[in-house]
Amino acid sequence: MREVTGRVRQVVAALILRNGKFLICQRTPAPAHATEVGVPRRQNRNRRAAPRRPAPRTRGRNRIDARIGDEVARIQHVYRTGSAVELRFFSVPEYKRTLKTDLPGRAMGHRAKLPDYDFLDADLQLVRDLAAGKIL
Repeated sequence: MREVTGRVRQVVAALILRNGKFLICQRTPAPAHATEVGVPRRQNRNRRAAPRRPAPRTRGRNRIDARIGDEVARIQHVYRTGSAVELRFFSVPEYKRTLKTDLPGRAMGHRAKLPDYDFLDADLQLVRDLAAGKIL
């Protein structure tokens, strides 16, 4: 097991499912993870608000009004650099408006094909569980 250097970043993420497909987003250009894909997430600056505010803020960036459901998974991951993250994944059981999947870096990935995408290391176990139908 890798040793954690520094504090563990708290991150919340929304699992948005529609017709057997999940919303996935390509990472913004950054040296370490520029081409990798992930689920919509936001660093949580207020730990107490995390269960109520999975992100990205669904009305803002995704332009939908969503009802945030239960926490369905929690994963801690330590990267090779020693930085660590705790990811808390929440379901989005319903939403209004249309998901903007035509924006650059956004797509709907079919459940069974999720492992075919180049996901961030921290997401890999969740992706396998989603593809196998163990979650949602």
